[in-house]
Amino acid sequence: MSKDICIVCAWRATCQKMFSVSGRDIKCSDFVKDVSIKEDTSKEAEPDKVGSD
Repeated sequence: MSKDICIVCAWRATCQKMFSVSGRDIKCSDFVKDVSIKEDTSKEAEPDKVGSD
C-alpha cells in the first residue's frame, strides 16, 4: 500500500506546505512520489538465503 506523505514526495526539499495538512488522510495537490525512493517489499517476499550453497 502506497502512502502519499511528505516524506516520500519529490518536492519535499522545496515544499512550502510540508506537513501543514493535518488529519489522517493527506491530500496534497502538489504531491508527486519521488521515484528514487524504492519500496522494500523483498523482506517478506523472499526467505533468507543463508547457507543455500
